[in-house]
Amino acid sequence: MSPKRTIISTPLAPQAIGTYSQAVKVDNTVYLSGQIALDPATMEVVDGDISIQIHQVFNNLRAVAQAAGGDFCNFVKLNVYLTDLSNFPIVNEIMAEYFVEPYPARAAVGVAALPKGVGVEMDAVMVVEEPYY
Repeated sequence: MSPKRTIISTPLAPQAIGTYSQAVKVDNTVYLSGQIALDPATMEVVDGDISIQIHQVFNNLRAVAQAAGGDFCNFVKLNVYLTDLSNFPIVNEIMAEYFVEPYPARAAVGVAALPKGVGVEMDAVMVVEEPYY
């Protein structure tokens, strides 16, 4: 028997700008697609420095996580992609506003460029409890 697969979508996060879903839930594991600093209402990149972009990315991830029945406490893995790795301390500082211990596993990767010219993108994996019926 193949695992149950559910596509997660919410208008509270930016709509997909390519051939992907906001998230896919397989059994109780949710794979969240990369989020960039798009305002879901306008689908435009938020104005401001890298800290504003990081906050928007976390807000977008939270919206998708909540649509899947979870939140940051359910994250088991977070991947951070930065066009400038010198911004990594800012990611750490802001991440502390959204997460509490135990923290998820994490990777930080320096990349040459990201969609729409943003400085940060993040994707994640989370595990949520199955509802009891």
